[in-house]
Amino acid sequence: MERYVEDYQKRRLTERVDIIAAINILRSQGCDHADLIEEITTAFYVDLDAFNEIVMAA
Repeated sequence: MERYVEDYQKRRLTERVDIIAAINILRSQGCDHADLIEEITTAFYVDLDAFNEIVMAA
């Protein structure tokens, strides 16, 4: 998936519900589990601790 977003355009994902929604969207578009972190950080500034908790629980 080729996406390019300027850093100033990135939205912050700090709420668990927003991170889960982003993960679900990426998965529905065929993003593999191993590629989630790369894809999500391309488009967003992500709370990585929350991201890791969510991914490990799933």
